[in-house]
Amino acid sequence: MSDEPVLHPQRLFASCPRQRAIATELYEAVRALPIVSPHGHTDPRWFADNQPFANPAELLVQPDHYLLRMLCSQGLRLPSLGIAPAAGDEAVERDPAQVWQRFAGHYHLFRGTPSRLWMDHVLVEVFGIDQPLCAANAQEIYRRIDAALQSPEFLPRALFERFNIEVIATTESPLDPLDAHRKLAGDPWHGRVITAFRPDPVLDPEYEGFAANVQRLGELAGEDCGTYRGYLAALRERRAWFKGFGATSTDHGHPSARTEDLSPAVCEQLYAGALQGSLTPEEAERFRGQMLTEMALMSLDDGLVMQLHPGVYRNHNPRLFAAFGRDRGADIPLPCEFVRNLKPLLDRVGDEPGFRLILFTLDETTYARELAPLAGHYPSLLVGPPWWFHDSPEGMLRYRQQITETAGFYNTAGFNDDTRAFLSIPARHDVARRMDCRFLAQLVAEHRLRMDEARELAAELAYHLAKRAYRL
Repeated sequence: MSDEPVLHPQRLFASCPRQRAIATELYEAVRALPIVSPHGHTDPRWFADNQPFANPAELLVQPDHYLLRMLCSQGLRLPSLGIAPAAGDEAVERDPAQVWQRFAGHYHLFRGTPSRLWMDHVLVEVFGIDQPLCAANAQEIYRRIDAALQSPEFLPRALFERFNIEVIATTESPLDPLDAHRKLAGDPWHGRVITAFRPDPVLDPEYEGFAANVQRLGELAGEDCGTYRGYLAALRERRAWFKGFGATSTDHGHPSARTEDLSPAVCEQLYAGALQGSLTPEEAERFRGQMLTEMALMSLDDGLVMQLHPGVYRNHNPRLFAAFGRDRGADIPLPCEFVRNLKPLLDRVGDEPGFRLILFTLDETTYARELAPLAGHYPSLLVGPPWWFHDSPEGMLRYRQQITETAGFYNTAGFNDDTRAFLSIPARHDVARRMDCRFLAQLVAEHRLRMDEARELAAELAYHLAKRAYRL
């Protein structure tokens, strides 16, 4: 076995000695800045209840769709990882130590991937395990992690503070009662955990159970959702409810970036069809497009920052979706168009100083052609960081290379980790800080930036831009 450390202190920096030295200096100045996590999917109950995490498999493997997709691609079935189907008699592994053993036995599959970087960081920096995970040491490492998780130092709030998290936003449906956030609001603990408004279940007529979801929305809001007007009123009320629990943003996971600006009569007609389940795919897309414009108008009124994450074919594997539900690693990126699709929305609010829309994409061909020029013109637009399939070292570098020449740095939104894997948050921010420092170091070495400018930019990218973008 190699004597090289699992985490090299200068990992991800360029091999050029001068650039590496500059990157190291920039990184050392920002590595300890607080973490701002303005968009993610951690469970607020962790922080509200502050109970020990159950075991290493349940914490680190089973909820991580990055890991699940790779393991499934190599023939592992989810029940062998302890994930039970909704129905059926397939044997499910009940022993978390054996789930961990299977994961460790396949850890070599993640070589060269960001998942490997993140997991190595968790093992070394969080648990102090500086040896490569493999089948031979899996049980020893499992026991060390399991023992640590039972100690007070590894309770969720203790880790929140240890990770130097200044604020973290979870993401909830409008149908969520926000009980965990209500409990946090009455707790003297000083950690800042806020919610974000994710209305897809009540905006997308093709979402499972849409009509029932809308009925529940009306009940929670005290509005009659039998009419389009009542439906909009219910959405406004729930947005205000979320703001009361700290929300500063909304998030929209639509299939495309299409927006519409339709007449009231057409909106009523589409809404009636959505409730009846009778819309064609084209009509459903028009309805979603109109709802993005409606959400933008509401954001102009209530100040919530709008995020759009389009261009994903979700639940591509129907058998997996039927058996195990969403977020199991079967989502696939799609091409996405922004210039024409966003025009109806931008014609209404693109120049409004109170409106802010952060755009994400899984289609990297849009970086230089569409997103950077749009954000480089409209004061309401910011480009979000590399997302999902592209939050990798290479993806971050491609992003900076294509976005910066037209949009600069200050029309971007800093970094957000967008994760369910709580313990990977410091790892993800560390990778982003290293890659930004690497990019800045190249500009300094080529005499395109002064070192004092690079130092200022490194702090902006690591911390300040996200705070301003999300109005934190």
